[in-house]
Amino acid sequence: MKLLSTALHEIDSAAELEKFINENENVMVCCGRMGPMCLPVYDVMEELEEERTNVKFATMAFDNPEAAVIRNAPECRGFMGLPFTMYYKNGKVAHATSSIQNMQQVTSILDEQFGA
Repeated sequence: MKLLSTALHEIDSAAELEKFINENENVMVCCGRMGPMCLPVYDVMEELEEERTNVKFATMAFDNPEAAVIRNAPECRGFMGLPFTMYYKNGKVAHATSSIQNMQQVTSILDEQFGA
């Protein structure tokens, strides 16, 4: 069931997330709500999805009980603001951010973690 109104692929379960990050080398998952801090990040991801063919983009609803795998990740300890954004490389967490991110912040992380 789609909880977030975005054009991005939405992950519904921890098992689906694990499969997604293990089947794709470079993955960015934004775990959030349809709120003012999250919407700009989804917009950036939707725009980048066309340009960055080496990265798979997805969302996960923060309030989905299955999202505990992201909410409780050690990399997210101490995060306060939504969304929690996770970057995975070869099935492992490469980077994590919280709160609003703009295009420049996201692209610099993508370049740093996954190459330009």
